[in-house]
Amino acid sequence: MKTSRLVIGIISIVLFVLIAFQSCAAGIGNALEDNGEVSGSAGFMLAVCMLIAGIVGICCRKLKTGTIVAGAFYAFGGLIGIANVGSYSDLQIWSILSFIFAAVFIITGIMQKEKRLE
Repeated sequence: MKTSRLVIGIISIVLFVLIAFQSCAAGIGNALEDNGEVSGSAGFMLAVCMLIAGIVGICCRKLKTGTIVAGAFYAFGGLIGIANVGSYSDLQIWSILSFIFAAVFIITGIMQKEKRLE
């Protein structure tokens, strides 16, 4: 499962760019319409959480604690995104994907045996 966590980490770093651009466009749209939604800002926060989780997931994929921390960042980003879905409807898709990544990281982190650093 270390390889799959590496792949998920790389995918989430690449998705950071896509989600960030979409969120900025949605935020500008929200500001121009003056509709009071924060889905663009929430999307950017989700993108940042995915970036942090991807980096932590890649760097600490052999450690149980690092894997669970990365899963927690994915879950936190997913919660921020799913709670603020508005006119930026893609945010729901990215939030669900973040929850899936969180489940993979947390479940494999719990099942992983702790290795000692030497």
